[in-house]
Amino acid sequence: MMRLFTVLLLVLLGLLQYRLWFGQHSITDYWHKQDELQGQLASNQELEKRNRLLKADVTDLQKGLDAIEERARNELGLIKKDEVFFRIFSQTDNTGKK
Repeated sequence: MMRLFTVLLLVLLGLLQYRLWFGQHSITDYWHKQDELQGQLASNQELEKRNRLLKADVTDLQKGLDAIEERARNELGLIKKDEVFFRIFSQTDNTGKK
């Protein structure tokens, strides 16, 4: 009787250990979820950084004309009245090399 009880307990322990290491919601699943979580946190930090930069850009555009003028110059080629615009080209030979 005692031997049967010991065998039964060992089988039960084996089944519980199997579930702990390999079953659904096991330790390996936990480790995989931790890795996914770290990746997601890193992605969130990058997105938060991007959002802060965009928010600062919006604030600059809302508050002053300097930021609007700078954007117009860089992105649209704004030239003010009475300004002289120079475009410098480098000389190249027939092959396109300098």
